[in-house]
Amino acid sequence: MKTLNKLLTSLALCSFVFSVTAQEANNLDELLKQLEQGQIAQTQQNKDREAEFNAKQSEQGRLLNQAIQSREQAVAKSAQLEQSYQVNEVEIANKTDALNKRMGELKELFGVLQQVAGDTRSKFQTSTISAQIPGRGQFLDEFAQSMGSSSKLASIEEIERLWFELQREMTQSGKVHKFSAQVVAANGEKVQSEVIRVGGFNLISNGKYLEYIDETGSIAELIRQPSSRYLDSAAQLTTAGNDVIPFALDPTGGSILGLLVQAPDTQERIEQGGPVGNVIIALGVIGLLIALERFISLFIIGNKVNRQLKTAVASDDNPLGRVMLVKDNNVDADTETLELKLSERILKEVPVLTSRLTLIKIVSVVAPLIGLLGTVTGMINTFQAITLFGTGDPKLMAGGISQALVTTVLGLVVAIPMVFISTILNTRSRGIINVLQQQSAGIIAERAEASEKGA
Repeated sequence: MKTLNKLLTSLALCSFVFSVTAQEANNLDELLKQLEQGQIAQTQQNKDREAEFNAKQSEQGRLLNQAIQSREQAVAKSAQLEQSYQVNEVEIANKTDALNKRMGELKELFGVLQQVAGDTRSKFQTSTISAQIPGRGQFLDEFAQSMGSSSKLASIEEIERLWFELQREMTQSGKVHKFSAQVVAANGEKVQSEVIRVGGFNLISNGKYLEYIDETGSIAELIRQPSSRYLDSAAQLTTAGNDVIPFALDPTGGSILGLLVQAPDTQERIEQGGPVGNVIIALGVIGLLIALERFISLFIIGNKVNRQLKTAVASDDNPLGRVMLVKDNNVDADTETLELKLSERILKEVPVLTSRLTLIKIVSVVAPLIGLLGTVTGMINTFQAITLFGTGDPKLMAGGISQALVTTVLGLVVAIPMVFISTILNTRSRGIINVLQQQSAGIIAERAEASEKGA
């Protein structure tokens, strides 16, 4: 099939050439001459190509010989280099062994120096002294890298410089020093201010705590500051002269301070309670307002009752006076009738004295229950998060549980004072009611005694 395709293609090409040639020739004789001339020209071209190839054959032989010689020279040079490499390997091994024997204990010394340089570099990264004395880490980095190379040993000057840096760190860690530096404020603005360095522990400026960032070599103000008692001591140290000022040190170089500023304050704790916490706080405020109103009312009523006890003239501006008016308004009533009327009057006074005390008691009972509801809801959300993300991150669990327990804390904070307030108010109202009952019993006894004498 392929042969047939090639034959058809050749025939088509020949017919195309023939048609083109036939178009240029006027007759068959001219066509024959054209074909003959073309064959002759093609034959001459082939001869020229063959002659040119034969002429270059000697040149090709020369190039081949030249390539063979180059390869032989490269092979010989490779063998020579390989032999030199083996000799050098043996010589290097011998010299290395001799160097190790001559170094002896110095090799261990240089290893210790390298370790000390690395540890000191890590210490300088978090040391506040680097904020006042920059550039110490660069020397230690170069020293540790040079000690890591077996081709270079530490010089006496480098060892003394390492010793000097260690001694300077120890000396400066026991001093309180003031220096001027650029401080990045909490709003991102750079301000030139006076910085106080307390040993190698803390940096303060204008009564606020600072941090040293080794990566950028800058001093930045903490976005969140610790509680007021720490800021007060920092402010005293800023304005103090040579006086002794109590100051809280951070021996970890900023780790404890970072934990302190990360801890949520009271407002943030309350916000963690969410809607349930807001409901508990609202109940607490309502209960507190009711309790305040009851305290004022009972205090005023109690003073009026005490004043009424000191006089025999009844007044209708207090419960005891209104009870005494019942006796004055029923002079002719018998003892039993008077007793009933006095009991009726006292029963009318009791709701006024115990008004809204039940609401306070309800708040004291409901608040912890709502807090427990918020805790259960928060724990459900925490366990759902654990189901989705697993227990690989303890902070996720601790944070969720902490937020869930906030509502319980809020409920107890509201309930415990409400219990005490409810008890105090009940005691005070019961005291006034007892006074009314005692005076009522005295009035009845006085009327009964008068009736017996009249009989």
